[in-house]
Amino acid sequence: CGFSAAVVQVLSHFGVKFKGVNVLADDNLRNGIKEFTNWPTIPQHYVKGEFIGGCDIVREMAQSGELEQLFKDKQVATAA
Repeated sequence: CGFSAAVVQVLSHFGVKFKGVNVLADDNLRNGIKEFTNWPTIPQHYVKGEFIGGCDIVREMAQSGELEQLFKDKQVATAA
């Protein structure tokens, strides 16, 4: 998925370790995660268990500097 690839690109840019989970392989998981967050799209990005948003949110946060600050606040190691 292009949206997932875009999020991977952003995370890779910052050099953070991350884990991808293919929720599209299981309808129950895919629908369950959407209900859990009340967010209609995939991918969904979490930082230390906190839901952040989808692809557009991650890209906007990266451009504004908010994502880097979030990583610092959550003590997520980055290469940036």
